[in-house]
Amino acid sequence: MPMGLSFELSPEQVAIRDTCREFASQVVAPQAAEWDRREEFPYPLVSQMAELGLFGLPYPESVGGAGADFISYLLALEEIARADAALAITLEAAVSLGIAPIFHFGTDAQKERYLPDLCAGRKLWAFGLTEPEAGSDAGGTKTRARREQEQWVIDGSKCFITNSGTDISTGVTITAVTAEEGGRKRISAFLIERGTSGYEIAAPYRKLGWHASDTRELNFADCRIPEAQLLGREGGGLGQFFKSLEAGRVAIAALAVGLAQACLDASLSYAQQRRQFGRPISHFQAIQLKLADMATQIELSRLMVWRAGLLINQGQPAGKFAAMAKVHASETATWCANQAVQIHGGAGFMEDLPVARYYRDVKINEIGEGTSEVQRLMIASHLLGLGGSVSKLLDQDRN
Repeated sequence: MPMGLSFELSPEQVAIRDTCREFASQVVAPQAAEWDRREEFPYPLVSQMAELGLFGLPYPESVGGAGADFISYLLALEEIARADAALAITLEAAVSLGIAPIFHFGTDAQKERYLPDLCAGRKLWAFGLTEPEAGSDAGGTKTRARREQEQWVIDGSKCFITNSGTDISTGVTITAVTAEEGGRKRISAFLIERGTSGYEIAAPYRKLGWHASDTRELNFADCRIPEAQLLGREGGGLGQFFKSLEAGRVAIAALAVGLAQACLDASLSYAQQRRQFGRPISHFQAIQLKLADMATQIELSRLMVWRAGLLINQGQPAGKFAAMAKVHASETATWCANQAVQIHGGAGFMEDLPVARYYRDVKINEIGEGTSEVQRLMIASHLLGLGGSVSKLLDQDRN
């Protein structure tokens, strides 16, 4: 996207958006309900996304990527989510959470080992931060890693991990406590390959939505990996994950915009077809006001996503705007899904129409990669000059 106040996309960005829109509308949308109903991972669709180069979209060609920019990736996510949020989260988790930590913090050897397959979409890599007592409180990590000779030995568990157990999932980056100093934990990041002894992948969760995505618990018991599988410097794990999550929040916001747009698309179509009192319900002001408010809030969210994405494109800190985009877009999407079901009336409560799936899929956007409450705390921390630190804000509250 050009700098300054221009809102025009570049020809390259338009081409990527249009390609993804065509793929989403013609290939994904007709199949989305069936994959959702069967609660199966859509390997053929993932393979087609790989053929389009979407997994390596924002990464340079030197590591196997497509060499596009971050805005192009956000546009792709919006279009895929417009057809199926479950497929979109598979892409988002792979690109923002699977590849990003390795790309930004991996050694040359780690990048050479993992990135070509991941950017090509031949393999998926997961991101393991969340634990039963370490979600919003990322510093509450209880998974431990200790050195023994030339190995790290890992014990603990991670929960709600996307892309962790598919047939093409090849490993996970996790956080683990490697030391404690003055009552503070030193948390490091590690690359653990599938098949490592002591690395157990649980059965898929049964979820409210995102039925066609893969989400599981991971357990580690005396799991031994080479010293070279440390990612970045020891003790730098949380900082590495927070950097990845900053961009990931913008990506989730783009996904939410796509889902909200799908709700508006369906509502516009239905309102012009459905007749009551002798005319289409789109002729009634009550419906028109809902449609107008949906369109306005979606456009606001989209512009916020682009604002945060532009900062990431430029390599600038984006924490405040990422949090703003994430909280606004995710809550807008939830509101739009509610309005869409209301506009559809009784038909919206039936699984025959896609708005029922949208309604189930949408809520998680307010939770994953930072809850709305945490996003607001981050925004407040920036406003108060605390640098976006939730822990500093909480320390002030305790004092």
